[in-house]
Amino acid sequence: MEATEVITSEVHKRIRDLDVDPRADIQRSRELIRTVIAEYDERSLVADLPLLEDKEATFRHIDNQLSGFGALQDYFEDPHVEEIWINSPSEVFIAIDGIHQLTTTKLSSGELDDLIERMLRTSGRRVDLSQPFVDAILPDGSRLHVVLPDITRTHPAVNIRKFIARPRNLGNLVATGSLTPPAAEFLDAAVACGANILVSGATQAGKTTMLNALAGSIPARERTISCEEVFELNLPSRDWVPMQCRQPSLEGTGEVTLRALVKEALRMRPTRIIVGEVREAESLDMLIALNSGLAGMSTLHANSARAAITKICTLPLLAGANISSAFVVPTVAVSLDVVVHLRRDPSGVRRVDEICAVPGGVEGDVVELDTIFHSPRGTLIRGQGFGHLGERFAAIGRDLHAVLEAA
Repeated sequence: MEATEVITSEVHKRIRDLDVDPRADIQRSRELIRTVIAEYDERSLVADLPLLEDKEATFRHIDNQLSGFGALQDYFEDPHVEEIWINSPSEVFIAIDGIHQLTTTKLSSGELDDLIERMLRTSGRRVDLSQPFVDAILPDGSRLHVVLPDITRTHPAVNIRKFIARPRNLGNLVATGSLTPPAAEFLDAAVACGANILVSGATQAGKTTMLNALAGSIPARERTISCEEVFELNLPSRDWVPMQCRQPSLEGTGEVTLRALVKEALRMRPTRIIVGEVREAESLDMLIALNSGLAGMSTLHANSARAAITKICTLPLLAGANISSAFVVPTVAVSLDVVVHLRRDPSGVRRVDEICAVPGGVEGDVVELDTIFHSPRGTLIRGQGFGHLGERFAAIGRDLHAVLEAA
């Protein structure tokens, strides 16, 4: 038996004997680990024990197992790693700056099961045969998604989207090259005047980051209610109530859906409502809220601004057979004001690809779009449109034409 295994076994024994919770009392746990390592090192001088070659590496290994996330802990602590996913115990991947790579980390099936249990322990959520999918937030804010067999073929599939300090306002996005100053000024004024904004893009295009940055332009006097599947937003507003969905209990009761949250938010006297992402019938409730004079924002998976509008005209039809395109299409046209579409280029850099206004017109079953900014050659430049927000800009002391003509 190697020195690390002997020390690990002794540490586990003492933790049980002393009734120490490594995740709740990290400092005491670490002191205990160092004590056991020091004692082993002294014994190895006079007894026939395996040599302890690296005390610090042994400490980190045991500490990661007890109070961290084992073999994955180094990836959690590496600020360059954005995402971690596990396809099988021998296939652990990470993404750095949008580029994914296979790591040398190998787990056993038991270690993988233990990691999943440990990560879910603090979230209050569960995953089992009756509920083979789970979304949860880890203590550091990272988002966890797990799928169990037999939904997957052989092994659990684990995805961890790390919580990374993201830009909190549009100025930060300009500094990182994701947005141009004229486009940032337009979006800042659009949020401030109460425009309804839909942020679209592919997976990992930066939609939540953009939503957080846009929220930084919400006037301080306003009351914001956010609705998400799991907590991801981190708004600067002091008058902000975040809400998330809840899984059903073992008896199948107590579930709280995104539709329920949107409806509940309207009873909480909001001046702004933010829906983290619309995927299904909750899009209808969001549109009805926005059409009632309430300012709001949301995100949506789509490949372009036009595709986003087409999709938001289709998703509400999932709400029921009595919902028709004849109702949804004109509602979308008058409820949304701006679409911000994001893309991630092959090098992993996230940028705003186009910004379109929704002036309210409908031709046939097609909602009109007015291109304010676009990227015909990969760089965001001024488009031909001016949009319909002139009066609302003027109401907050901003000149729409001056903003756009300066672009």
